[in-house]
This record gives sequence, structure tokens and C-alpha cells, in this order.
Amino acid sequence: MIARARTTDGESNAARHVAIIMDGNRRWARERRLPTIEGHRAGTQTLRQIIRAASRLGVEILTVFAFSEENWRREPSEVALLMELLRLFALRERDALCAENVRIGLLGRIDALPQSTRDALNALVDATASNDGLLLNLAINYGARRELGDAMRALARDVQRGNLAPSAIDEETLSHYLYTAGLPDPDLLIRTGGELRLSNFLLYQVAYTELWATPVYWPDFDASMLAKAIGSFSTRQRRFGT
Repeated sequence: MIARARTTDGESNAARHVAIIMDGNRRWARERRLPTIEGHRAGTQTLRQIIRAASRLGVEILTVFAFSEENWRREPSEVALLMELLRLFALRERDALCAENVRIGLLGRIDALPQSTRDALNALVDATASNDGLLLNLAINYGARRELGDAMRALARDVQRGNLAPSAIDEETLSHYLYTAGLPDPDLLIRTGGELRLSNFLLYQVAYTELWATPVYWPDFDASMLAKAIGSFSTRQRRFGT
């Protein structure tokens, strides 16, 4: 099954790229009187299921918001546990991801992560680099405003060095300086947990993305809900501002 929406010219357009704000882990744990980390562990299990489901549904790119820049403001103990979960995910999921032909990409300032977490994630990227199935982008230490700032600085350097004429700068040029350079913008953005905001995620890339939100917390999100979200996408007519 490949879900498709109609564009304004009537052409069928596949949901090639799905982005997800995985929200609600902490509230899920709190409502069950569990430690916060148990919500994050449950969320990791959900991610495993959704990766497989996305592949079956014909999604080509899945981009998930795993750790934001703002998450550093949480309690140090929670941040340390999140970094360890990311490290363990990279180590334990490598064989399964390779068996499922999933390729891993990283979006964000990965260099700021603890060395052990960074090494494990980079090793996962290397181990899956030759896979040509689903591309799973993990947005870690990511902030869209920071991304735009990094893009502007890189673009300005190229102008200063004479590698780029100011008159040549357009939307396509700018997109080449983003963390998502070379990738299509998301067709569908899913947010779990009931909140209705972008939370500094892919602000430039989701200009014409279709949105789908659910009150279901991320640990309870499953393959049937992903199919429901993509099914909703397939019924929409994408106007791209027209």
C-alpha cells in the first residue's frame, strides 16, 4: 500500500516522506505512576514498530524528532538516561535495521552529544550506509531555528569566498544548506500527544506539509494509527499555497 494524495492539477502524489514529533512519553509514564525513563523506553519500542510499518506502507523517508535542543533543559538525570537510550538503540538495533534494509541519517548538532552516544550513532550510520530501503532520519540535538542559522552562516561564507553570487540565492539554493539537503520536504507531519504546535521542528521544510495530530501518547501509537494518518493524507488535495 502506498498512500497518495491529489495535487491541484489532479496528479497522484505519494506520501514519500513522513515526519513525526514523538510526544507524550513522560505523560504516559506519569499517568501510570512509572519513572519517566519507562515512558522513554516504551517510546523506543514504539519506534521499532513504526519503522517496520512505515516500510510496509511504502514510505521512503521517515524523519523523527528524537531529542530537541530544548531537551537539554530537563533534569540532568533524565538527559543522561536519554543519551544512554540513544546509545543502546544504535547498538541493539543495528542488525535488525540492516536486515530490514533501513538506512540511518542524523539531523542536528551531533557533535554536542556525549562521546559514547555519538560514536554509537555514527557507527550505526556507517553500518547502514549501503542499505537502499527506508531512510530513517533521527533528529537529535535538533532545532529548526539553529538549522536556519547554520544554513545562513554557511551560505554567507560561500558568498564571501566568491563561490556563490547573492543574485543566485533562491529557495532551492537555501535548501541545499539545510541539514536535509538533497531530501524532499515532508509530505505528512504527524504529532502524537495531543499538542498542536511544531515545537521548532523542520520549520522551513514543512511549509506545505499536510498535518495530522492525535491525542494518543507516543508509546501507545501503533502501526494501525500510522496507517490511519497516511490514509487521511491520501484523501487530501494538496494545494501548495494556490
